[in-house]
Amino acid sequence: MAIVILKNMERRRADIIADEIENLIFAGQYSDGDRLDEIKLADRFGVSRTPIREALQKLVVSGLVAQIPRRGVFVRQPGPIELLEMFEVMAGLEAMCGRLAAQRISDKALAALNDANHRCSNAIKNGDSDAYYLENERFHKIIYAQSGNAFLEQEACKLHDRLRPYRRVQLRLRGRMDQSMREHEEIVKALENAETTKAGSALLKHVAVQGEKFHNLIASLKMAAE
Repeated sequence: MAIVILKNMERRRADIIADEIENLIFAGQYSDGDRLDEIKLADRFGVSRTPIREALQKLVVSGLVAQIPRRGVFVRQPGPIELLEMFEVMAGLEAMCGRLAAQRISDKALAALNDANHRCSNAIKNGDSDAYYLENERFHKIIYAQSGNAFLEQEACKLHDRLRPYRRVQLRLRGRMDQSMREHEEIVKALENAETTKAGSALLKHVAVQGEKFHNLIASLKMAAE
């Protein structure tokens, strides 16, 4: 039991460090192509190299950094076009999940979505965008699972994790959490009413970053680096 608790603590520490390294990258402390030194990071965070390695692996999965064999881990930030393309695909996957989930979602899953929304609402009241993101992530992954299509769920989760840093920073833009919350409520209503088309279009609108939303995302990335 003690070993399990210790492993969970180590995993949680790695999650916190991964988030902090994300913040440092977006704050301009590290530039595209910079090498992330395990020893220096361990000293900075006052930990052993084990949670640093775990944190870096999480960032490799998100695509914010790249691991090059025998050379190390380097910052890799996608350009605006690549970022837009990834969000386009993500929006399409989410819409598909929504359409299928509207036909297949369980009452238990709907209750879990409403609980996630309640927690998101509390995060808004506290002005805590990171807490909001954690519940937002739970919200979306419930919908992926309720699509009833394991392959689609897997692909949606992979791209969701890839876009995680950018979806997190989006929420720091003024008014974005409130807007996201309204969109969540619209999504849940469509799922509750088994409205496949509405569920798909609501999720597409929620995730897509074309036009003004894309400019707002780029602006939020620039603001984070200032």
